[in-house]
Amino acid sequence: MADTPYVPPKVWVWDKANGGAFASTNRPIAGATHDKDLPRGQHPLQLYSLATPNGVKVTIMLEELVEAGLLADYDAWLLEISGDQFGSGFVGVNPNSKIPAMMDYSGDTPVRLFESGSILIHLAEKFDAFLPKSGPERTEVMNWLMWQMGSAPFVGGGFGHFYAYAPEKFEYPINRYAMETKRQLDVLDRRLAEVPFVAGQTYSIADMAIWPWYGSLVLGRAYNAAEFLDVTSYKNVVAWAEKIDARPAVKRGRMVNKSWGDEAEQVPNRHSAADFAGKAV
Repeated sequence: MADTPYVPPKVWVWDKANGGAFASTNRPIAGATHDKDLPRGQHPLQLYSLATPNGVKVTIMLEELVEAGLLADYDAWLLEISGDQFGSGFVGVNPNSKIPAMMDYSGDTPVRLFESGSILIHLAEKFDAFLPKSGPERTEVMNWLMWQMGSAPFVGGGFGHFYAYAPEKFEYPINRYAMETKRQLDVLDRRLAEVPFVAGQTYSIADMAIWPWYGSLVLGRAYNAAEFLDVTSYKNVVAWAEKIDARPAVKRGRMVNKSWGDEAEQVPNRHSAADFAGKAV
């Protein structure tokens, strides 16, 4: 416990010196900070993203559509979250200044898309894939998709922030969010003891949404926290994560808009299948 307990002021004032690892880009206001147009390639679908878990959800879906022969191609542009998200062009697509965001130019009227769950639903309905059209099966996919959308902030913004990115380690928030992260892993583990995929018998956008967060955790790719969270105890989640990880489209999807780590696993900007030549796929 700190020597001097923190007492909140009557009116909170932003102090960017206290922002931790992302202090240079975090701010309490919205809107653009500079004028910058977004690039546009030759394909109807234009993705602007980064290979964080929320970005990987969408690139997995796009690669699965390509793998299935439903989508000819798409353009994916790297958007670094070191300030690019506050450019006027990107804010015009996503006023929340978060990745991923997409433009769909396939119809008479261009469609802007933001929030990863919204993009997944749009693509699933557009290509009639990975989401049942109606009935209980569709509802179950939506149940788990919304579970992920609501729960991931506790994992990333909660556990990940305080365990890996905060400027100092504090016991209370780490314990609080570790407990919630493990509870969520237990929810998923119990579900996957019953069915092969999260929403039932069939691979769906629910798996694509959940895997980049929880699969990365149990495969030891997130926050250097696998041992801390005892992820091997969630045997059903581990088996599911390994099964999804082996899919060719997932291997490619993890690479798109990635700009760090092994260069053999990076495809910062993707415009055709040829961009994977020489990569670790």
